[in-house]
Amino acid sequence: MSTSRRSSYHHGDLRAALITSAMQMLEEGEAFSLRAVARRAGVSATAPYRHFADRDALESALAAEGFADLKADLLARRDLPSTPEDLADLGVAYVDFALRRPALFRLMFGNECDDADDQRVRAAADLRDLVALAVSRVFPAAGADGPSLALAGWGLVHGLACLHLDGKLPASPPAEVEARVRGAFLAILGPR
Repeated sequence: MSTSRRSSYHHGDLRAALITSAMQMLEEGEAFSLRAVARRAGVSATAPYRHFADRDALESALAAEGFADLKADLLARRDLPSTPEDLADLGVAYVDFALRRPALFRLMFGNECDDADDQRVRAAADLRDLVALAVSRVFPAAGADGPSLALAGWGLVHGLACLHLDGKLPASPPAEVEARVRGAFLAILGPR
């Protein structure tokens, strides 16, 4: 095998290169298969099968990456919340993520979480745990009702994100979306 062919075929981290290529295709609205992802990454058509059994496995890896990105967005430039208003900031960040990365957001939540995929299950659980921790810090008196309250808060902002994505609520301008999300959140979970 010639050196030039070898250098175009091998990647330092093939799995990461495939995920990056697939993420770009997903977010650009380009239909992808393992073969198309391989082509974009500059590797052989069979190379993706070293890391992904099929397209579902690749989509699951993308979803896990999306959950990690969403968690990072929720924690970016802010401490864990201590007030309902701070908690509403997380809701705003959640909806903002959905509107900035709609294809990934739909992929993350559009399918059942495959219990056989440890990475995706852990990533989704990390997000759930963050929401539960945030709610427990804001509402420590909730006690045993804390998990239900966390689920209600998550359901509220997830529903708002989907209503915006589905065009049932206008998705712009961003300041109006933020005010809508914050207002709905605080109307239900805000101080009385």
